[in-house]
Amino acid sequence: MTAGHEPSDTTARALAETVRRLQSTAARVQADARALAVVDLATGILAERLGLLPAEAAVRLARLAREAAVPVAALAADIAGVSGQEPGQLPGSSLSDPVTPDPVTPALAAVADLQGAAEAVLEQTADALGAHAVALWLRLPGGALALAAHAGLPAAEADAWSRVPPGVPTPAQRAVVGGAELWPGDPEAAGPSVGAGSARAVLPLIDAGRRRGALEVLWPAPGPAPGPAPAPAPVLGGPQRRRLHALADLCATLLADAAPTPVPVPPGDDTALLEGLPTPALLLEPVVRRGEVADFTLLRTNAHFRDPLGRPRDTLEGASLLEVYPAACAGGLFERLIRVHETGAPLPGERVRLVFQQGELALPATVLLAAAPVGGRVLVGWQTESARAGEAEQSVLLRQAQRLARVAGFEECPADGRIRWSDGLYEIYGLAPDTDPVPLAQLARHAHPDDEPAIRRLLDTVQRRHRTASAVVRLAHQDGTHRYTRVIAEPVLDDHGRLTGVRGAFHDVSAQHRTEVALGATRARLADSEQETADSERLALRLQQALLPAAPPPLGPAGLRAAVRYRPAAQYDRVGGDWYDVLLLPDKRVLLTVGDVAGHGVGAATGMVALRHVLRGLAVTGAGPARMLEWANTVALREPGQITATAVCVLIDPAVGELRWARAGHLPPILVGADGAQVLPLPHGVLLGALDDARYEEHTAHLPPGDVLVLYTDGLVERRDRPVEESVDQLIRAAGAPGPDLERYLDRLLELSPADTDDDTCLIAVQSR
Repeated sequence: MTAGHEPSDTTARALAETVRRLQSTAARVQADARALAVVDLATGILAERLGLLPAEAAVRLARLAREAAVPVAALAADIAGVSGQEPGQLPGSSLSDPVTPDPVTPALAAVADLQGAAEAVLEQTADALGAHAVALWLRLPGGALALAAHAGLPAAEADAWSRVPPGVPTPAQRAVVGGAELWPGDPEAAGPSVGAGSARAVLPLIDAGRRRGALEVLWPAPGPAPGPAPAPAPVLGGPQRRRLHALADLCATLLADAAPTPVPVPPGDDTALLEGLPTPALLLEPVVRRGEVADFTLLRTNAHFRDPLGRPRDTLEGASLLEVYPAACAGGLFERLIRVHETGAPLPGERVRLVFQQGELALPATVLLAAAPVGGRVLVGWQTESARAGEAEQSVLLRQAQRLARVAGFEECPADGRIRWSDGLYEIYGLAPDTDPVPLAQLARHAHPDDEPAIRRLLDTVQRRHRTASAVVRLAHQDGTHRYTRVIAEPVLDDHGRLTGVRGAFHDVSAQHRTEVALGATRARLADSEQETADSERLALRLQQALLPAAPPPLGPAGLRAAVRYRPAAQYDRVGGDWYDVLLLPDKRVLLTVGDVAGHGVGAATGMVALRHVLRGLAVTGAGPARMLEWANTVALREPGQITATAVCVLIDPAVGELRWARAGHLPPILVGADGAQVLPLPHGVLLGALDDARYEEHTAHLPPGDVLVLYTDGLVERRDRPVEESVDQLIRAAGAPGPDLERYLDRLLELSPADTDDDTCLIAVQSR
């Protein structure tokens, strides 16, 4: 511009705009400087009051701001006590003399993005530790790594390593998948990565219990020394590592904001997601405490899911996974689910041996386990090995067992009208297989009219009083015949005691009924006979031969040998209530039962027949001895005359050499081995038919090869002048070792019996080969 020459209007406006822009830029820079001074002051305050390193205090400030959803500078102003003031006008300070807690961490909490974080990390580690490059890795869905930010790396090298496919064994991938920290000199720190030939430290970046990525810091080889070293060699001791941990925490906070947000599952869609799967599945919600996953909440299960311990689905939903499946979690389930949640990598399918335990009941199973992260939750699918490999075979065996025992099961849910029947129930009802199942509420329409009151009582007990009940009804078939059937039903309740379903079994007792009719007719004829005494003697012998076979069934397929004995009372006209039973089940387990119905005569024999057949039928349901005795107690209470009886029920699994047993007021079994004989402990259990809601305890014991298990009734050892325990001890000491011949051993027990009550006696001996 020459003297005396006025600028044009256009030039003047342009100059004025430039001045305003420069003034605005200067004001913004000044405001940023003031904000950084406030952040520095707040960082120093936190470091002093909490006893933290400056870098750790910066991370704490950044996370507090993130949780409060406010800018870091605003939160820093509140902490420093300068809220509402000009940020730069700090008490006793000026912009020319800002309060800085540590020259190594100037306003670290105010870093706004990943690239800024990478540059800040390099700036601090370069001066203090001698690092020459920094890389921030972000884990992508599917397991790949992306180079989210870097500092000190050549642009070409950064482009070449912008994405690392899953499966490439880089140090960062090892830290993300394994969760371990890698330091210079660690063998795992070697491998393909940026900065070839450099020494490196790799720290996993963890936020809310999930591994989001990794921080990789590089030094010129050989890298910093792990302890004191002569100057000017860099040192990577405890304080330096603590500072790196704090920097990694800050990067994890920023990385969580930059990571792809999982698509959340809408609250109403999780049920649709689960029910759309063709296999058993669970949806778990991680429980995070102090930044780590401490447990999972079992949110939902689908219709295919069956609890290995038989508990209803609604009692599991909302419960803690560690409380519901403690043994399975300790056996590797929890560790695998944590890995899936932390890394985001799905578990495609792995055969895992787990133990499902509740109280003293432990059920081992091989499970095909799969898991995947879904919207911050974990979707889990599992199938037991038997369900996968042998469903058809198991189904065939179960149908055969149900057919032989003439037992069929049912389950119905009143809420949605869903009813499930096993195949045998159609035959018991006399219906075609393609007929719709009959609800339990409509049972009276298919039964004899005289049975309607009993059916009403059964329905009222189950549906209103929420208790297990049973009744014997006559199901009418189209050909005019009737099938005598015992119906046992139990309610399924939720946590609030509300009825959610009914399940149970139908047992065809027509053969038993005919036996009872025959016994009644025989008794009537004997009552009119002049030869009543002689006929009663013959009746006792015939009942003994018909109901208690002289020899047990072959147990060779189960790897066992058995022998039985029955010694009737001296007065043959008193038909006893003692019984025994040996039954080989389709799954090669063996059921042993011994019992004693109170009283004598045909009434006791009838009760004996009822209980013996009930336990036989219930054995094929897969229930344990305690559960079978609970059902048998229900039958005893509702049997005509309300019979009472003692019983002991044993299930032997030869495959694992294990026996499970329960008792109802009966004498305990005796286990005779090479080291002598021992009387097994007494689990709790009252007489059958004594109490309505009786519960029975179950014990487990080991059956070593060669050992002999002996079951007996009190007629073997009961004396009027001494306790039963003394008689048992005297007998087993006098009988000695069983030897290879079980038949002779039982004969020896009967010969040496100290009993003086002249009562019936039953004996079973089973030996493991």
